Amino acid sequence: MLELARTRIVLGLTGGIACYKAAELLRRLQDHGAQVDVVMTEAATHFITPTTMQALSGRPVYLDTWDARVANSMAHIDLTRGAAAVLIAPASTDFMAKLAHGLADDLLSTLCVARGEVPLLIAPAMNIEMWLHPATQRNAAQLRADGAMLLGPGAGEQACGEVGAGRMLEPDQILRAVIAHFQPKVLAGKRVLLTAGPTSEPIDPVRVITNRSSGKMGYALARAAAEAGAQVELISGPTALDVPDGVICTHVHTAAEMHQAVMAQASQADIFIAVAAVADWAVAHPSPNKLKKHADGRPPELEFIQNPDILAGVARLPNGPWCVGFAAETENLHENAQAKRLRKGVPLLVGNLVQQSMDADQTELVLFDDKGAHPIMRQPKLDAARALIRAIAQRHPITHPTP
Repeated sequence: MLELARTRIVLGLTGGIACYKAAELLRRLQDHGAQVDVVMTEAATHFITPTTMQALSGRPVYLDTWDARVANSMAHIDLTRGAAAVLIAPASTDFMAKLAHGLADDLLSTLCVARGEVPLLIAPAMNIEMWLHPATQRNAAQLRADGAMLLGPGAGEQACGEVGAGRMLEPDQILRAVIAHFQPKVLAGKRVLLTAGPTSEPIDPVRVITNRSSGKMGYALARAAAEAGAQVELISGPTALDVPDGVICTHVHTAAEMHQAVMAQASQADIFIAVAAVADWAVAHPSPNKLKKHADGRPPELEFIQNPDILAGVARLPNGPWCVGFAAETENLHENAQAKRLRKGVPLLVGNLVQQSMDADQTELVLFDDKGAHPIMRQPKLDAARALIRAIAQRHPITHPTP
């Protein structure tokens, strides 16, 4: 899916070594369907050439306030008309100071002042001491107060050899932030608690009982909820996935650990989404040492105990969060899912067939509530997650969601 299709973005480059990342960012924006017009300050041309950016974008690069290629030589007006956003990446210390004080002495700063209601996204890039300087921090605070969105900065090794905050975010991080910016903020101001991934129940220090859950659906939902404006807490079993941007994650292994982590946070959540594939049973007495094979080939004798029912426990909390459950079935999806929803006592349960979604990047969901079954077509898991978040927002009593 081209998430930025029919979206025109003005990409501004200011002076800094991070300009080399802007070339990759440009291509990534285009890969997702955006049309990108590049505007560069004179300082930016010392780090990357306009020819490079023009070749990559396939469009003219703008440098001069009086550019005759624009009608009436008013590039500072015309370039932002019809644009979905102005993205400054990299944004230098000097340029942030200009924006904070409304200075307009070149094309890029002038179009930022003249952009009207067009959103302004800023990706700072500078030395750690420059970022931490009180003047820069004041300017950053002023830009946020003026409605600009600051993306980063990140932290790490810098071109000057120092280490710390000030690095421009990587192109993929900025791309995700731009995509998130355009998602409807239907959960703005809400706290969402999710579980994701499998649990891992130890038999001994080497062996565990687990399942084939990859965690992809849960992580996609965490990202979609954050994109929708929610504060997201993720309780995750063992996965190989990166935590989505802006999501706070607690890593656990066993169902008991997941239960403890969820119950510690559930009372503060508005919405609880139980996506994790939690093991129903755990070994009662895991061996402290690796179990050895018996000479006669007998398997080890394992005693099982039932794990706590996390979803039902949260649903029973007085004044607890609005709960959403998941049911992964192999047959009789509608009957089993509705029965599980009633048994758990939750208003919404999401069902799918394991053979259609396990180990896959796409899924087909069916939502079950008091009014019946509501299918969500097969699509990539992130798109399905966004559709599910919209469905949750429609059902959950949210006052005045942001469009």
